[in-house]
Amino acid sequence: MLRIALLTLALLLASATTGRAAEFTLDPVHSQVMFSVSHLGYSHSHGRFADVTGTFNFDEKSPAAAKASVSVKTASLRMDDNAWEEHLKGSDFFNVTQFPEMTFKTTAVEVTGDKTAKVTGDLTLLDVTKPIVLDVTYNKGAVHPMNKKYTAGFSARGNLKRSDFGMAYGLPGIGDDVTLIIEAEGTRNEPATP
Repeated sequence: MLRIALLTLALLLASATTGRAAEFTLDPVHSQVMFSVSHLGYSHSHGRFADVTGTFNFDEKSPAAAKASVSVKTASLRMDDNAWEEHLKGSDFFNVTQFPEMTFKTTAVEVTGDKTAKVTGDLTLLDVTKPIVLDVTYNKGAVHPMNKKYTAGFSARGNLKRSDFGMAYGLPGIGDDVTLIIEAEGTRNEPATP
């Protein structure tokens, strides 16, 4: 009898510590990847990518186990100026014909607070893969009031050097240091119960 009780306790403890992270699909309307870079020292230019897709796995009880896989269509770049956009899409910068996609995949999560973490992942841009670190804040997880689906949202900031990925045009006038600004909202791929 004692053996059965111990076995049951062990199984309960195992199930409690190995919780299953739910998978979420990014909402393409409310998820944005934006960037900021110095323009000749006069100002900081801002751009965004309009086509962002991906999934993430997340459990509020085990945030260190979170994972994300995101794809960005480089041709969806928006700068609010046609000539500027076409230059950035060309071979001097994103070369969208040859490299139509950039991707990010999580490799590690370091929890830094109740709702914050440093997320390390591999960014692939121009066929070059380098690690970057994002400072991520978990904003909220709840049943969405409009679509009635369980939704989770995050904000992230990070920095990279574009020259690390072979994008050296215009240096040093056009900044090498790029600030990433990411807003991500995803819908859980299962019933809406918390």
